[in-house]
Amino acid sequence: MTKIFISQPIKNKTNQEIEQERKEIIEKVEKYFGKIEVIDSFFKDAPYDAKPLWFLGKSLELLSNANVIVLGKGWECSRGCRIEHECAVQYGISVIYIENL
Repeated sequence: MTKIFISQPIKNKTNQEIEQERKEIIEKVEKYFGKIEVIDSFFKDAPYDAKPLWFLGKSLELLSNANVIVLGKGWECSRGCRIEHECAVQYGISVIYIENL
């Protein structure tokens, strides 16, 4: 089964907006791949004082288990998404841009 990591901009978005976007991404990816396993990289229960590097560190750990990274709309404007993208490229994880599905 294909393990999918979703990279999406989250700055200035509510949890509901993030979850809705993830749902839409998952639906598109399932149409493309069929059955998938989505790696849960949305940290709803993060420490209240968590800094961006905390989130990035956790995300990179999860990305290491993925077969594919799917980049959501606007990824190129997000520092964290750009770093996740570069790590995927450098470590041979397949990259899919949501606008190409």
